[in-house]
Amino acid sequence: MSLFAKKQSFLGIDIGADGIKLVELHKTKGRPQLWTYGIAHQKMDIHIAKTEKTPEDLLAEKHISLDDQKKKNEKKMEVDDPRITEYAKVLKDLMKQAKVTTKLVTASLPVSHIFHTVVTLPTVDQKEVNHHIEAKVKKLISRPLDEVQLISQKIPESKEEEKKYLKYLVTAAPRDLVTFYTAIFQKAGLQLEELETEAFALERSLVGRDSAVSMVVDIGAERTNFFIIDKGIPVTQRSIQMAGNDIDGVLNRYLQLDPESAKQVKHDMTYMKNAQIPASIFSDVLDPIVKEIKYSFDLYLHQTGNENKRPEKIILTGGAAIFPAIADYIQKTTSTKVFVGDPWARTVYQQGLKSVLDQLGPRMAVAIGLAMRNIV
Repeated sequence: MSLFAKKQSFLGIDIGADGIKLVELHKTKGRPQLWTYGIAHQKMDIHIAKTEKTPEDLLAEKHISLDDQKKKNEKKMEVDDPRITEYAKVLKDLMKQAKVTTKLVTASLPVSHIFHTVVTLPTVDQKEVNHHIEAKVKKLISRPLDEVQLISQKIPESKEEEKKYLKYLVTAAPRDLVTFYTAIFQKAGLQLEELETEAFALERSLVGRDSAVSMVVDIGAERTNFFIIDKGIPVTQRSIQMAGNDIDGVLNRYLQLDPESAKQVKHDMTYMKNAQIPASIFSDVLDPIVKEIKYSFDLYLHQTGNENKRPEKIILTGGAAIFPAIADYIQKTTSTKVFVGDPWARTVYQQGLKSVLDQLGPRMAVAIGLAMRNIV
C-alpha cells in the first residue's frame, strides 16, 4: 500500500504553447508533498480565433437567451474544434504515464489572453463597487463585458489609506477561452475545480510568504511574462512575444546551425560548468525583456500608494530562465538582484530526486503553484 493512500491529492496542469506540464501534490501534515509529475513536449495552438458573425447569426441570437447562446457556443466548440480531442488525448496519455491518482484539477489560463489591471476607486459604498469596476473596465478592454468572465479582488491597504481610496485587482478572461480549456479537461475525464491566471500560481510557488516586493519574469518558449508581486498579490501583469525560441534563433544564425542543433547547443551551454557565454550576442532578445522590466517597474511606481516603493528582486522562471547569460545581463542592466527561482522550495520530496527536479524546476513553476492552491 502507498504511504500516500489516505492523503488529499491536488493536481495542477499547465497547458502552454510548448506542451503540457502536470504536478500532483499530496497534503501531508499541512505541507505539499510531491507525488508525481510529467511533461508532454508538443507544439500546441492555444489561441482562440475571433470569428466574424454574419447578419443571419446576429438575427438568430436576438431570439435566444444569453445562457442558451453560451450552451450553443460550448456545444459548437466541442464538435468543431479538433484541438480539444487532440489535446485531451495528450493529457490522458501523460496522466497515465505519470500514474496520476486524482481527477480533481486546477489549471491555468495563458497570460497573453488575460486582461489584468489594478483599479483605484474613491471610498464608495460596497454595493456600488461592482458598478464602478465594470464602468472602468469597459473603457479599457476591446471585448464587450458579456464576452468576458470578470473577477475582482480587493487589495488590502492600511485603514488610513482606505479612507482615501479603494484598490481592486481586476482580471477579465474571454468566455470562449474558458470554454475551450474546460472542454479539454472534460474530454480528458477530469473534474476542473478552478481556472486561474498563471500569476497567482507563480506567486504561490516562487514567492510565498516573502513580504518583499518582487518581480517574477517567466521566460517560456514563445512569450515572456512579467508580474510584480506586492503583499502576495500580482499587481502588474505584462507579456511580450520574445522568449526561448528567439535565443535558439540567435544560436541558429550565429553558429549557422539547424534548429534542432541550436536547441542542443543551448542545452549544453546551460549545463556546462563555468561556461563563459557573451551576453552581447543575445542583446536583440534580452534588450526587449529588460525594456519591459523597466516599464513594469515604472507602471507599478505610478500606481496610487506605490510612489516610494521599488521591487527588491527579480525572480526568473520558465524553460529558458536557466540559460546563464540571461540572469547576468538583466542584473547588470537593471541594477536589481536577479536569481532563478526554485518552485520546489516549499514542497517536500525525496532528496534523491533533487538533481532532476532542479533542472525541471523553472518549467514546472506554474503547475506546482496550481497544485498548491488548496494546500497553502
